[in-house]
Amino acid sequence: MPTYNFAAGPATLPRPVLEQVQRELLDYQGSQVSILEISHRSPVFREIYQQAKERLLQLMGLSADEYTPLFLQGGGTLQFTMVPLNLARDHHRVAYADTGHWSARAIEEAKKLPDLTVDVVTEAGPDFAHIPAVPDLPADTYDYLHITTNNTIMGLAYQDLPQTAVPLVGDLSSNFLGQAYDFSSFDLIYAGAQKNLAPAGVTIVVVRNDYLTEDHGLPSMLNYPALAKKESALNTPPVFQIYFANLVLKWLKEQGGVQAMDELNRQKAGLVYDYLDQSKLFSNRVAPDSRSLTNIPFTTGKADLDQRFIKEAAAAGLVNLKGHRLVSGMRASLYNAMPLAGAVALRDFMHQFEQEI
Repeated sequence: MPTYNFAAGPATLPRPVLEQVQRELLDYQGSQVSILEISHRSPVFREIYQQAKERLLQLMGLSADEYTPLFLQGGGTLQFTMVPLNLARDHHRVAYADTGHWSARAIEEAKKLPDLTVDVVTEAGPDFAHIPAVPDLPADTYDYLHITTNNTIMGLAYQDLPQTAVPLVGDLSSNFLGQAYDFSSFDLIYAGAQKNLAPAGVTIVVVRNDYLTEDHGLPSMLNYPALAKKESALNTPPVFQIYFANLVLKWLKEQGGVQAMDELNRQKAGLVYDYLDQSKLFSNRVAPDSRSLTNIPFTTGKADLDQRFIKEAAAAGLVNLKGHRLVSGMRASLYNAMPLAGAVALRDFMHQFEQEI
């Protein structure tokens, strides 16, 4: 019986990549040392790093003349602070769209910085069933607009990016390279890797080169220009995670790239949403125009029945379906590495469970 891991993150990873890592773990490409042991300053790792940068930009349809990828540490959470420190330089005023828990966390951290005005320009709460449109923002007022493209807990996602005159910053942690946005619409993108790209421990930042020309004297580890100058190696970078991410980027290209993953993710999500919409037992409260492709919360409406479903699903090989503690119920995370068969198995089990109730 196959097992499908629906965890929200750390999450399922591509099986072919895991198998390659297993083969190379003790002896990386004839070097006689493990990938876990190689120096971050060795030619072997520098080649991995350059490959990862090039593959990432190619998948995103971006040019190295305009954007620089960074492979950093501290998770998406550190970016909640680094983004305003580096980008809020002209107006000292920033705009945020609040569409769920993680966007609220970004707002909370930005508000801790002195001499910075943080305006919440749109809110999806209190029910978090729909993402409202972002209002027109004057270009001469804000340093940037920050959005969280996908909220894992509430299951909301932007289907279309806001059209705005101010620089756009995106937290893409949970649908990174899984939804075919126009990445050139962003001035800065960040994403924790542990959902769609690699094990936890590396954070991707892709930033317009315009933001790397002037060093504002920030502490080095919080300073994008300083980190870019040192090729993400101002201190020892997470070598294994970057190696793993490079393999996943290669795998993504082999699958057809971001557009192909978008189409597959829509197919997977559609199977689950279609069943939820006709079910008399299960429900999802998010409006169709705001539904996430990668994180689908649902519930029976009864805590004891939810727990029974989670337990019986795990016994059937559908693991980690428990919802986030803030909303309870269930949550199916359908990241890039989740095969179509996993979504089919979940839909079929939901039908079977409902028939037996």
